[in-house]
Amino acid sequence: MSLYLTRRIAKLPRRILAETAVELKLLSEKWKLLLAGLIFQYIHGLAARGVHYLHRPGPVLHDLGFLLLPELGKERGYVSEILFASIFVSFALWTFSPFIFKNKKFYTVLIWRRVLAFLVMSQSLRIITFYSTQLPGPNYHCREGSPLARLPPPDNALEVLLINFPRGTLFGCGDLIFSSHMIFTLVFVLTYQKYGSKNFIKVLGWVAAVIQSLLIIASRKHYSVDVVVAWYTVNLVVFFIDKKLSEMPDRSIKTSTLPVTAPKDGKTKEENLKLINGNSHDGLDLRPRTQVNGKNMENGNDDESGKDSNTP
Repeated sequence: MSLYLTRRIAKLPRRILAETAVELKLLSEKWKLLLAGLIFQYIHGLAARGVHYLHRPGPVLHDLGFLLLPELGKERGYVSEILFASIFVSFALWTFSPFIFKNKKFYTVLIWRRVLAFLVMSQSLRIITFYSTQLPGPNYHCREGSPLARLPPPDNALEVLLINFPRGTLFGCGDLIFSSHMIFTLVFVLTYQKYGSKNFIKVLGWVAAVIQSLLIIASRKHYSVDVVVAWYTVNLVVFFIDKKLSEMPDRSIKTSTLPVTAPKDGKTKEENLKLINGNSHDGLDLRPRTQVNGKNMENGNDDESGKDSNTP
């Protein structure tokens, strides 16, 4: 057993270097889309910061989830954050598993391109929603009497652009419908549901998503409607965006090192070789021909052609 582990560890640096070369090749082709997705994460944070200036604290709205779930309290609000951090880190580590494990099913660059597409569309809908109507925040720092419930007008644009990270994201108010934590959680769970290989982890992911939903409500960080809307919105977004995106190649099927990109002119490699060699016609007749009276004649018709030429 120790010899087996030693051999695997010895091969690990070479495997990491080989996978890095493959992923860098893909990154050189897809970096624009990935960069756009990362920039939008900042735009989403900026929008959440901006709506905090519009937030007006008020009485906590009547909520069925608040009636059914016991309140965790301000001092135990970290419980939901620990679970969310565990889901986030676990998913991120899994997406980089091709660098470590021999059996590979996906490319890290391509799967994050897909994840960012899901996140950007879901977050765009979220921004439109929470700017349409600002509800009084149920979180403790967003209630009446809290100094963090309302933000004074900014002194300059830089104060808004810096979004006071990470404090501004942890103590924001007004960005309620729908839950950003549930967007990330559901996108991660749905992605692993499709591209993951362990059924136990798939089931565990859905259980974690349900527990995360309950903890968010019990922590009074969101109303129940914020969580419910996230569940059906994110699932619909992933369903429709996934249909529009081209399917990722399955690396468990040994074909080529990189996914094949179709030529711009629509011609395959074999067709281009035919054009180069002068054989562009599919049904080209390669039978030998001879010349009779300056005309090309097929060998099978030589005798008949000769007879015809001597006939008056």
